[in-house]
Amino acid sequence: MLFKGSPRHADILAVTGPVSRQARSRLLRIYNQMPEPKYVIAIGSCAISGAPFHGSYSHHGGVRNVLPVDVYVSGCPPRPEAIIDGLLRVIEKMRGRRG
Repeated sequence: MLFKGSPRHADILAVTGPVSRQARSRLLRIYNQMPEPKYVIAIGSCAISGAPFHGSYSHHGGVRNVLPVDVYVSGCPPRPEAIIDGLLRVIEKMRGRRG
């Protein structure tokens, strides 16, 4: 696993917070810059449902309202073991698609 500074070289997009109205266009731009196949992982309650911002005028809620999500990692905050497990599930999906 390598961390890349550019979405043009990334396979996985990890979203760790709610999607605000200001961040929506940036998130979509980053997602669209990623090459196919691309995967999205929602990490934490804020990314999954919007948590305390759910229903707020300035937020779209969870990332699933903006992008297709492949793996959800629950928790507030999520445990490190859960994040690692979520990343492993995404990698399994990647291998299943290629194989």
